Amino acid sequence: MTRKILVTSALPYANGAIHLGHLVEYIQTDIWVRFQKMSGNECWYVCADDTHGTPIMLRAEKEGITPEQLIERVHGEHFRDFSSFHVGFDNYYSTHSPETRECANDIYGKLKAAGLIEVRTIEQYYDPVKQMFLPDRFIKGECPKCHAKDQYGDNCEACGAAYAPTDLIEPFSAVSGAKPELRNSDHYFFKLSDPRCESFLRQYTASGVLQAEAANKMQEWLGAPGDNKLSDWDISRDAPYFGFEIPDAPGKYFYVWLDAPIGYMGSFKNLCAKKGLDFDEFFKKDSSTELYHFIGKDILYFHALFWPAELEQAGFRTPSKIFAHGFLTVDGAKMSKSRGTFITAQSFIDNGLNPEWLRYYFAAKLSATMEDIDLSFDDFTARVNSDLVGKYVNIASRSAGFIAKRFNGQLAPADETLPAIRAIREAAPRIAELYEAREFGKAIREIMALTDGANQYVDSVKPWELAKQEGKDAELHAACSNALNLFRLLTVLLKPILPAVAEKIEAFMNLAPLTWADSQTLLAAGHAINAYNHLMTRVDPKQIEKLIEANKQSLAPATEAATVDSKKAEKTAKAEKAGKAADQKDAAPAADGLCSIDDFMKIDLRIALIANAEHVEGADKLVRLTLDIGEEKTRNVFAGIKAAYDPAQLIGRLTVMVANLAPRKMKFGLSEGMVMAASDPDGKTPGIYLLSPDSGATPGMRVK
Repeated sequence: MTRKILVTSALPYANGAIHLGHLVEYIQTDIWVRFQKMSGNECWYVCADDTHGTPIMLRAEKEGITPEQLIERVHGEHFRDFSSFHVGFDNYYSTHSPETRECANDIYGKLKAAGLIEVRTIEQYYDPVKQMFLPDRFIKGECPKCHAKDQYGDNCEACGAAYAPTDLIEPFSAVSGAKPELRNSDHYFFKLSDPRCESFLRQYTASGVLQAEAANKMQEWLGAPGDNKLSDWDISRDAPYFGFEIPDAPGKYFYVWLDAPIGYMGSFKNLCAKKGLDFDEFFKKDSSTELYHFIGKDILYFHALFWPAELEQAGFRTPSKIFAHGFLTVDGAKMSKSRGTFITAQSFIDNGLNPEWLRYYFAAKLSATMEDIDLSFDDFTARVNSDLVGKYVNIASRSAGFIAKRFNGQLAPADETLPAIRAIREAAPRIAELYEAREFGKAIREIMALTDGANQYVDSVKPWELAKQEGKDAELHAACSNALNLFRLLTVLLKPILPAVAEKIEAFMNLAPLTWADSQTLLAAGHAINAYNHLMTRVDPKQIEKLIEANKQSLAPATEAATVDSKKAEKTAKAEKAGKAADQKDAAPAADGLCSIDDFMKIDLRIALIANAEHVEGADKLVRLTLDIGEEKTRNVFAGIKAAYDPAQLIGRLTVMVANLAPRKMKFGLSEGMVMAASDPDGKTPGIYLLSPDSGATPGMRVK
């Protein structure tokens, strides 16, 4: 039976760029949604920019534009970034919309009629110059605990202490610099502490809708039965403010609740109008559809308590499940601008990195828990190069060319009894369960184990050797056809994670868009494939260096703690310099004719697949080699091996090449590297002998 599913993710704020930390959530959600769609379910994924608030108003003012102009520009930037990473929203909208305003007014009216809205007079800081009440983050002063200067009005970045803005010593407005004044103002509260809300939330948070660790955390907020710890939620702000005015309260504006339930509903209502969907079918009280929400654990309180409570009390359905995830660290530490690890989505693309590398890496790290994940660039490089290029793509690169050249691009019958094929088909339902449960890391491990099995098959039949033997065409045809069937099955399993690569493969293999059901089928004999083009390049460590450098920012110390940190850094730098000098002093000088280890490490030796080899017209010694080292494009290399080898016998063979040799312009064309061969310098043993790696080596592997 087809499921009807609506999926939402937390709304990014329209006041900043999307960074890699944000992408953890959207990539995770997108993978899950793509799996549902591949499984044949009706699944809609909506999101929107969170566009209202004082920061939006002030930034627009600073830039000399209207808030509307600012949010329109940022919306374009956000959508660009999400699209670059193949996040496939069915609707990416804005909270500054008529649909969102309509839903906000509707929910407010229903809660007010239920007696769950209360007006209270509160005391807060007011900027007399800007003539506005100040949010806590716009008030600064001296920390009352550690006395660090320039700390925010809600917590100290130096010692971590939390406090009220009124606790700050010598407070000042971060907007104008003026000393703020305490003034009274009427604010509107949603009575989250009402017994109706408390009773519902105790049942709701214990019903299985949350992960175990999330449910435990919510019990801390709720307190023990009879000990209601819930606080009423301030839903209003005073003018001047960029947002929607509360219908019956001139000069008062809706605050944070546009961030979640209303914004998601507004985006979906807009999609319903475009697609002819029934909004009520998904949001009515007794809806049989499914609603899932993905968020970071830092905003769990709002999304697991406030949002469900207001939906319930306003007569709407509540989320079926709320999936919280952890934070992202980079190389074991919090993202840092000074270290170049506060990386924006756009800079990742601008520096030439493939977004599907990151999708795969995040997937390999993600689970159904709220644990933080770490982006280690060394691990990132090794995992992508090994798994995606060295194992997965390598299956196609070692077999497709023979089908095109020898068999008119048509496949032979696949061997359904082949253990590697049976293993994938049997594992597919289990991997589907892991996708459903958001255990992406476990799914990846299973898929890569199956990929290893596929490579073992290819290594056992050795198409490149069969191609050199007379009378082996039938075996070659069967071997390559089985390999491509294995590749197609693995592509089905990886498609939720690698949608762009999957699309390329569908075009190359002449396939309709792959569904999960295709994990149980094989291609028929005679199925025609198109010419093979490289599907994915390897990660070059230089790309990572460029990325980090591009994201470095010089940050002047703003606090006493930062000054201390800078002094520590200075001492560390001096120690490192001294250690380096000592290392150089202790190192033995290179003798004449020898190179240092540093010189040797500059040479990039790679395993290369000879995709083609041919005589060079007019050359006595040269053979033109087309070499595949796992890059998007092949390399053209001229080698002086004509006397020793028939070019036709070299096709499909693995050898070793110098990959970072500067291109050389020769009489017959550009040579983009050098293959390695052995010979007797004295000429006593005639012959030239190409170097070949041991079994198991794959194109692109580094020789070291």
